[in-house]
Amino acid sequence: MDLAFLQPLYEGDAPVVSVHLDTSRAAHDADKQIELRWRAARRSLSEQGAEEADLSVLDEVAGGAPELPGPQGEALFASAGRLLGAFSLAEPPAADSARVLPVPDALGVAIDRDHQLPHVVVAVDREGADVEAYPAAGQEPASRRTFNGSTLHITRVRGGAEAQASYHRRSANLWAENTGQAADDVRAAAADVGAALVLIAGDPRAVGLLREHLGARPPEGDAEVVYVEGGRTDASARESLRAAVDSAMREAMARRHQDVLERLAGELAGGRALQGIPAVKEALAEGRVETLLMAADRSADPLLFASRRDPRVLGTEPAALGEDPTAFSAPAAPLLLRSAVLGGASFTEILPPVRCTDGVAALLRY
Repeated sequence: MDLAFLQPLYEGDAPVVSVHLDTSRAAHDADKQIELRWRAARRSLSEQGAEEADLSVLDEVAGGAPELPGPQGEALFASAGRLLGAFSLAEPPAADSARVLPVPDALGVAIDRDHQLPHVVVAVDREGADVEAYPAAGQEPASRRTFNGSTLHITRVRGGAEAQASYHRRSANLWAENTGQAADDVRAAAADVGAALVLIAGDPRAVGLLREHLGARPPEGDAEVVYVEGGRTDASARESLRAAVDSAMREAMARRHQDVLERLAGELAGGRALQGIPAVKEALAEGRVETLLMAADRSADPLLFASRRDPRVLGTEPAALGEDPTAFSAPAAPLLLRSAVLGGASFTEILPPVRCTDGVAALLRY
């Protein structure tokens, strides 16, 4: 997963306030619970020495996305009286957290985004299609295309055999035209978000025609086309589609992680990958890391030492940075992630049952 979206978090040299909250709205008193969580986080941040200007900025945005149902979380970052970033999380954090550190504590955001894929959801029938394009981590579509072709001749015909045959020919032509337009919409939507998945459901015949159009000219890039249950006809069909999309997304995410982790195992055996904090921090300093891999549990992380001058350089002792007046210390995970973001590396979570030394590994560029 590309980490470039995190770069704005690293602008400036002032301490950064990082907050991760559960903002799920399943309970009837969810708004009150979220308010209490933020109050507890704010109190903790104040005790850690957070500036009131940063807390005031977060007061204005804390609370998640009220319009989104179901489980969710949020991650907020502020520094020098300025909001650096606010992210909706597809899943609530395992526990609320609030930290004041010299750098952002953004691993939770990286892991949440790593579990998501840009995708297109298509519900098609004989009259047209609903095509929605979702960026990675997008709770709402970046674009929505709804096409309803001419319904002329798509009515019950009461005439004889000749009229019936004429009706079916006209209907077949119209279905083909409508699914041709739908295919154009799908290709455009996939390009909008750089889709990794295109998920298609609906009327079996319309789906078959759409399959033919997309087979003849697939969406650009490496988007995988997956056919799922559901449709656009009524609330039940749309609910079935949403459940099928969620299931297909989870399966796709698991496959992609498995591919990376299998590659890691092979590269470690061949000496083209590293594991453990000491080895990985050196590779990050040298700009050799293609992909940083970290497990979510960072409870055993040591402190590392870093520099404002060169964000890639990390040390286990202050002496490693010489007489650098900009040197500071912070837990390993935020510093490793900072080096990866500013060094142009990508990220993948180490999922159980895979284990690496210190819960850290790296695939190397060279």
